[in-house]
Amino acid sequence: MAKKNWLKVVSLGTVTLLSAVVLAACGSSKSSDADKKQVLNLPASAQLDTIDISKSTGYGQTGNVFESLFRLGKNGKAEAGLASKTKVSADGKTYTFTIRKNAKWSNGDPITAQDFVYSWQRTVTPKTASPYAYLFEGIKNASDIVNGKKDPSTLGIKATDKHTVVVSLDQPIAYFKVLMAYPLFGPQNQKVVEKYGSKYGTNAKYTVYSGPFKISKWNGTANNWTFVKNNDYWDKKAVKLDKITYNVVSDSTSSLDLYQTGKLDMTQLDATQVANYASESDYKTYAYSYVSYLAYNYQDKNTNLAKLFNNKDFRQGVSAALDRKQLAKKVVGVNTIIPTGFVSTSLASNPTTGKDFSKDQKVAGANTFNKALVTKKWAAAQKATGVKSAKITLLAGSDNNSDPATKEVVQYIKAQLEKLMPGLSITIKTMPTQSAKQLQDSGDFDLTLSGWGADFNDPISFLQVLTNSSSYNKGKYNSAKYNALVQKASTTDANDPAKRWDDMVQASQLLTTDQAVTPLYQSVYSWLQKSDVKGLVHNTAGTQWSYKNAYIK
Repeated sequence: MAKKNWLKVVSLGTVTLLSAVVLAACGSSKSSDADKKQVLNLPASAQLDTIDISKSTGYGQTGNVFESLFRLGKNGKAEAGLASKTKVSADGKTYTFTIRKNAKWSNGDPITAQDFVYSWQRTVTPKTASPYAYLFEGIKNASDIVNGKKDPSTLGIKATDKHTVVVSLDQPIAYFKVLMAYPLFGPQNQKVVEKYGSKYGTNAKYTVYSGPFKISKWNGTANNWTFVKNNDYWDKKAVKLDKITYNVVSDSTSSLDLYQTGKLDMTQLDATQVANYASESDYKTYAYSYVSYLAYNYQDKNTNLAKLFNNKDFRQGVSAALDRKQLAKKVVGVNTIIPTGFVSTSLASNPTTGKDFSKDQKVAGANTFNKALVTKKWAAAQKATGVKSAKITLLAGSDNNSDPATKEVVQYIKAQLEKLMPGLSITIKTMPTQSAKQLQDSGDFDLTLSGWGADFNDPISFLQVLTNSSSYNKGKYNSAKYNALVQKASTTDANDPAKRWDDMVQASQLLTTDQAVTPLYQSVYSWLQKSDVKGLVHNTAGTQWSYKNAYIK
């Protein structure tokens, strides 16, 4: 379901996925403390593209300036945001939210229930072309509106009075509260949107903010910008930082230099730097829900390749040929998580046992390096398809905004497959991420290095990606049994947590047995962080970084 694939355009939400987040410490003396305010200095990997939540391509940081009905706290748990109370109907299909009476926009206007109605309708309107409009699926009439079949005014949201929002769902959505913490579902001030028209969201001054901070000094193309404390925020007393500054830093080496010279108090390390700093006291790691995987084109234009990719023995052989431990250690980084399946680790817990989904989805012997199994599976695939040898192109996107290990990863895959599956010849095709995305979208690839990161803390955010109706299912994997399990988790069993969990576990295990895609590694980012940085909240999905309660000791 989610968004965010490896080809994502950098936006306010994705700036720090591959950049450093830093807090600048205040002076230690009493006089310095009185004179110098708490400031957060962040190097960003690229410029912002938009601050219009209806058009944003990611929300990794947006929750700091745009708040929704809920917000994400520690461990991805939904906490009260702009809604002070939430009531859910017995059938799980109707949510009634009470908007705080002291909720205000950064210009002093009250935030009302109608602001939510306007925002949601604007986002699902086809003309808006929101990249994330699909996340509204399950809200009454949302899919038909996005597809141009119904008017936006029929969306299942209404304001019954100034402070009450009522949302109607097609069926219960188990993760709805977490979803409501996503900035995409936040309010928008219609008066401000209409005042600025096409300029809205293109400059810091052409919008208003509902979160702990507001943006200043950003003109749409600048290499630096600032978050400042929003004194109209309903919970401003909890916000300790006065300012957060961002500056575009071109690479991890430059960022490290700034950290070492005291200009930054936290910096992200790349794989080549980790070995030198992993033993330092200021070294920290932060996991993200992003799983990189190998995708097969089941509808390849080359008939021989299509035969291979549709053969389960072949896909299982490819998986067994890849030593993920070596890939993680030598190529990606020492702290990389080896996935047990398609769904990332530390995303969600079993509602009955508390066990992490990654443990429940595990299939014994799968996703494990096994030379003997490679030989067996390759022979079986050759016999079943009649294809003894093949020339395969491996597509990957690589530029300053993508995974810096991409080139090394595809070289490793090429070497392993050619060595252990004789007869295969792998040609690597590395190109800018946007160009690679165009080929992916058009199905013009054989194998491709891809990836997915969850928008919210629920396994369905991954599992919906490989259903036959998903536009993100680039390889066109199609399993009737799999589709039915995901559909059951989303409809029939949506209001039964235990049954729904079992549906999702079965679906993920089916993906693993099929090797519908071949998971490679889950991203864990390494950082150097000064010891006086406190209260920083990092989540594996959604708004990854929260500074609302951050401070400098």
